[in-house]
Amino acid sequence: MTPESIRQVIIDILTGLDPDSTVKLSSMDDNQPFREQLELDSMDFLDIVLELRKRFRIQVPEGDYGELVTMSSTVTYLEPLLSEVQES
Repeated sequence: MTPESIRQVIIDILTGLDPDSTVKLSSMDDNQPFREQLELDSMDFLDIVLELRKRFRIQVPEGDYGELVTMSSTVTYLEPLLSEVQES
């Protein structure tokens, strides 16, 4: 998967959590923490991790959760894990 396709998957997951967040997501700064830009709580964050596991059959160890703070850090973290995943 390309970085842009990974970014789109993350946006799709975030939209699923809050369908009304489309405007916020379209103007999101990829280098700012999700929590500063969106109204996410710890349960929302866990939902993101679970959705990644469900969609791609990957495990994100709890110790790596800090890598999923911003869009850019999330894409950077997921890119090697998803390098073998075929885009649909």
